[in-house]
Amino acid sequence: MKETDREAVATAVQRVAGMLQRPDQLEKVEQYRRREARKKASVEARLKAAIQSQLDGVRTGLSQLHTALSDVQDIQRSLADVSKDWRQSINTIESLRDVKDAVVRHSQLAAAVENLKNIFSVPEIVRETQDLIEQGELLQAHRKLMDLECSRDGLMYEQYRMDSGNARDMTLIHSYFGSTQGLSDELAKQLWVVLQRSLVTVRRDPTLLVSVVRIIEREEKIDRRILDRKKQTGFIPPGRPKNWKEKMFAILERTVTTRIEGTQADTRESDRMWLVRHLEIIRKCVLDDLIVARNLMVQCFPPRYQIFRSLLNVYHQALSTRMQELASEDLEANEIVSLLTWVLNTYTSAEMMGNVELAPEVDVGVLEPLLSPNVVSELLDTYMSTLTSNIIAWLRKALETDKKDWVKETEPEADQDGYYQTTLPAIVFQMFEQNLQVAAQISEDLKTKVLVLCLQQMNSFLSRYKEEVQLYREEHLRKRQHPHCYVQYMIALINNCQTLKESIVSLKRKYLQHDTEEGVSLSQPSMDGLLDAIAEEGCSSLLEEVFLDLEQHLNELMTKKWLLGSNAVDIICVTVEDYFNDFARIKKPYRKRMITEAHRRVVQEYLRAVLQKRISFRSAEERKEGAERMGREAEQLRFLFCKLASGFGEEMDGHCDTIVAVAEVIKLTDPSLLYLEVSTLVSKYPDIRDDHIGALLAVRGDASRDMKQTIIETLEQGPAQASPDYVPIFRDIAVPSLNVAKLLK
Repeated sequence: MKETDREAVATAVQRVAGMLQRPDQLEKVEQYRRREARKKASVEARLKAAIQSQLDGVRTGLSQLHTALSDVQDIQRSLADVSKDWRQSINTIESLRDVKDAVVRHSQLAAAVENLKNIFSVPEIVRETQDLIEQGELLQAHRKLMDLECSRDGLMYEQYRMDSGNARDMTLIHSYFGSTQGLSDELAKQLWVVLQRSLVTVRRDPTLLVSVVRIIEREEKIDRRILDRKKQTGFIPPGRPKNWKEKMFAILERTVTTRIEGTQADTRESDRMWLVRHLEIIRKCVLDDLIVARNLMVQCFPPRYQIFRSLLNVYHQALSTRMQELASEDLEANEIVSLLTWVLNTYTSAEMMGNVELAPEVDVGVLEPLLSPNVVSELLDTYMSTLTSNIIAWLRKALETDKKDWVKETEPEADQDGYYQTTLPAIVFQMFEQNLQVAAQISEDLKTKVLVLCLQQMNSFLSRYKEEVQLYREEHLRKRQHPHCYVQYMIALINNCQTLKESIVSLKRKYLQHDTEEGVSLSQPSMDGLLDAIAEEGCSSLLEEVFLDLEQHLNELMTKKWLLGSNAVDIICVTVEDYFNDFARIKKPYRKRMITEAHRRVVQEYLRAVLQKRISFRSAEERKEGAERMGREAEQLRFLFCKLASGFGEEMDGHCDTIVAVAEVIKLTDPSLLYLEVSTLVSKYPDIRDDHIGALLAVRGDASRDMKQTIIETLEQGPAQASPDYVPIFRDIAVPSLNVAKLLK
């Protein structure tokens, strides 16, 4: 109690603290006190009412217990009186045994007299029943059959009661009514025929189906009555129980199974689409049958039969069995897809079990799967394995077909923008699209797996593709006149790389729900790298073509012929421009790289010509003339490459400025300023080496040995640092057969 009081006080303190948080609330203390007093009074009143109610209930319970005790005592006295009377009447019952025996004999004789007419008319009733069965009058035939069975069963029961051990008389009765069992079997056959054709019968003659159901219902009632009598007497007539209701459902189940199996009209040998046709026929048949069952058959059966639910379960089980059989066959990849699509999607769709005409009785959400997860998994594994082999074969065949086009005498086709291309990307991604569309029909998970597979195989394929492009390039280098359209097809192969990159991105965007799905996004960088490598090799190969044609003219640079007025740079510009007119059919990302690389290499070759000491100027006039010519040609090259790059909206790198800077060193008239000019050159181009400086000073022809040595040694003491965005231009330029020591002499 003390703990409770402390908790109550703490709660009260908390409430008061909550009420009195601001000074102005002190004015309402009296108002709060009255409100709490009213609440306390209300709680006390409710508590008193509850206690009073409990007391009234206890008082009522005690009163009822007293009444029950009085009743039990009265019943106990009554039972004692009954027991006393029963003991006194035992002797009286024993004296009436003879009367009881007489009643039994009278009952037997009365039954015999009652059945005499039926006994004598048994042959006639048998004939009439047989005729009625043959005429299809099943209800009337069953009525007469019931009369025969009733007479037989009545006589046999009386004989069983009078002398159950007399087998001869029982056999005699059974023999006399022997045709009854045959009639019952014959009638049953007719019933089963009607039930086997129930879906047709219910449309044409529903009354016949109703008659069959009524007969089965009668037999079920007789079975129940006879089984109840067996529990009391131990007697059961021959042929009972018939269990026609159970047989009816068994017949329906066999009929459904046979109907589904009978829908296979073709085999793989006769029709490649045999499974698709088979599944479509099953779909139509099952849907039509269930619609008929829901709309018509339910009217012919008692509600407790739940005939539609029973038929639905029968059809579902039969379909499951059939699907298991099909799954166990050696199916091809397209057949596995057809089967899984039908099982996982079509079966529960609006085209079948989800049809509005079957709602709401059919809830696709509670239907068991036609194939177990293990079977589905095995089929998917088989499909993925087969698909992997097929994709590898398709890619190999596509590459072989594409390679045949590379050596054609005619130019490759162009797309709508005029870019050369081959059919390889379209063929490959059309194949991928088809397989992904098929996989998407089955499940999202399979679609993702197929996408991963396609990308993985694409990655492997690109390695083979790269090797074939290299072989194509090497074969051309051995025999430059073959193939005739090498440049055009190499352009197409470069464009294929860009098309493949775009197609991969498009494929992932279309068929990938989340970019972060495992195993998919990781494959993109490696494929981009491979495609860029293939394209760069192709671009390099095309540039090799250009520079093989330029080689003769590049060799004329910085020679006596050049100084006297060679048109080598004019030819170089015309040749490069002519080639790049053809290269205009290369897609922009790679064409831009080619222009940049061609620009760098032309300038580099020009500088190599300068540093190979093909000429050594003998006078200031020659140096001035050569430097001015170098400046003009640098502007000529700059104009060419700016013109080629004009379509990209960006300025070209200042590689041509390097020629101008070198020309300034050559042009310098005051040798005392040579160190300063060379220092400026080295600071602008940090990759320039000692041998380059030595060769450049040798070209001037006026630098003394001491001056050369001083300049080189001074520059070596403080090498310039290259900026991060600097593109090396001198690094790959070798000065053959010369070294610094020789240049200083």
